[in-house]
Amino acid sequence: MLKAEKIHKSYGQLQVLKGVEIAVNKGEIVSIVGPSGSGKSTLLHILGTLDRADQGEISLNGQAMQGMNAKSLASFRNRHIGFVFQFHHLLPEFTAIENVSVPGWIAGRGRKEVAAEASKLLKMLGLAGREENKPQQLSGGEQQRVAVARALINKPAIIFADEPTGNLDSANARELHQLFFDLRKQFEQTFLIVTHNEELATMSDRVLHMKDGLMA
Repeated sequence: MLKAEKIHKSYGQLQVLKGVEIAVNKGEIVSIVGPSGSGKSTLLHILGTLDRADQGEISLNGQAMQGMNAKSLASFRNRHIGFVFQFHHLLPEFTAIENVSVPGWIAGRGRKEVAAEASKLLKMLGLAGREENKPQQLSGGEQQRVAVARALINKPAIIFADEPTGNLDSANARELHQLFFDLRKQFEQTFLIVTHNEELATMSDRVLHMKDGLMA
C-alpha cells in the first residue's frame, strides 16, 4: 500500500537518509525505532510529503508522489494522509470540533457533513461533551485524542505518527496505544509510527530499526 525505494536525503554535507526502503501493507501497524539522529523523523516527513527526498521513489495506493508539484502534493496529502505529532498543533482559538474539522474544510467538504463526522469521531474517542472546549480546557491526553480525530476526518489511507506519546504520561500513552489498535480493528486503519516507546513498538505488527540513515 505504501512503498518507498532508495530514499536519499541530505542537508548540506550531512547525509541523513542513505537509500532507505520500506513497504507497509493496508491495515498494518508498523513502528520505526532507533537512536536520535538516525533519520526516523526525516523519513516520516518525506513519506508524508511534508519534505522531498533528494532521490528515490514513493507511492501510496499505486499513486507515485515524485513529480507532483506543491499544490498537487498538498491536495493528495489532505485527502489520503493523516498526521499525529508529539505536540498536538491544535489551533488555540478553535474548539475541539472545529480543530477536527479543519482538514475537511480544506478538502472542500460541506460544513454540516464535516461537523457531523467530527462529532462522531470525538464521541468514539471518548470526548462526548467536550466538542465545544478549546485546547486549553482539555488535558494533554484529550488534546492528543482531538489530534487523532483530526487525522481521521478525511478517512486517510495511512496515518503517520511521530512520537505520538512523547508528551503524555504513562497512563495516557497506554490509552493512545490501545486507541490505535481499536482504530485498526474498526476501520482497518494503517499506521506508521516513529517512537522511542518500547511498549508501543512491541505491540506493533512489525518493528523496523533505523541506524545511521538506513534500516538496520
